[in-house]
Amino acid sequence: MSHSAFTGISRHHLGRVVAELAGPWQARRESALRRRRGRERQRAEGAGRRHGLVFTDRVLVTLAVLRLQIPHAALAAMYGVHRSTVTRAVREIRPLLAGRGYATPAGPRLSTLADVFAYAAAHQIRLRADGSEIWVRRPKAGRPGRRAFVSGKKKQNTLKFTKVSDGRGRTLWDGAFRPGRMHDQTALQTEGIDQLLGHYPDVRTEMDAGYQGLHRDHPAQVSTPPKKPAKDAPPQATRAWAQARHAQSSQRICVEHAIADSKHWRPLQRWTGRREDLPETIRAIGSLVSDRAATR
Repeated sequence: MSHSAFTGISRHHLGRVVAELAGPWQARRESALRRRRGRERQRAEGAGRRHGLVFTDRVLVTLAVLRLQIPHAALAAMYGVHRSTVTRAVREIRPLLAGRGYATPAGPRLSTLADVFAYAAAHQIRLRADGSEIWVRRPKAGRPGRRAFVSGKKKQNTLKFTKVSDGRGRTLWDGAFRPGRMHDQTALQTEGIDQLLGHYPDVRTEMDAGYQGLHRDHPAQVSTPPKKPAKDAPPQATRAWAQARHAQSSQRICVEHAIADSKHWRPLQRWTGRREDLPETIRAIGSLVSDRAATR
């Protein structure tokens, strides 16, 4: 199970992830046991029941689920444990992966959009941002907000998220998780990007045509494709527009590559689990993808 075909990462990368998560997992487990007992432990560490899945195996099954969306029952049969043991392991490890943040070549890991803007301002990085959608299961009939997930673009039930990258296609942040019906720009504005652009006036961002409103409000900081000339415009105006559009697209394509890096992982192609678990899954996968991208 440690092969990259199952985990999506190299064995060297896997070793670093296991070493990094071991401490937080143990601390979280001891805290949960302390709350359940209502007092400090009375026996030495290591006493009591043995785990059906040791910590390393818990990381492996979680990575297999994130990479290939292998059913929990299949993994349980491979390890000789109950399906609920695998489910519990995934619910323990996935939040730890999601909470790691996003790796950068400079060293610090980024967790929020404010972190990304501060990092970009400190290192003179031009950001790229774009939204993407993931198919999700339709909410049950009769539930409020059922139509909120219907995407106007895909005509399917989706959940949207925004990815921010640098000029080398390195993922710096995944966020702005919203139902598919919400516009990309509105989703990003709810994360406070207007305030961040005002706070970091030197940060520049490349976006697509769906963010024309941000370009209008922050013309010196947000770059979007130029508006298409009228049908009766002279040929030279049309050629100039096509050249400018191609140049802007060439600068922005890096974030499309970053989105593709994440969507190589099966759960982000079509999500079949609970919708409330998808944001955490996106962040967990993004943190792993950023580790490799940071070395580019």
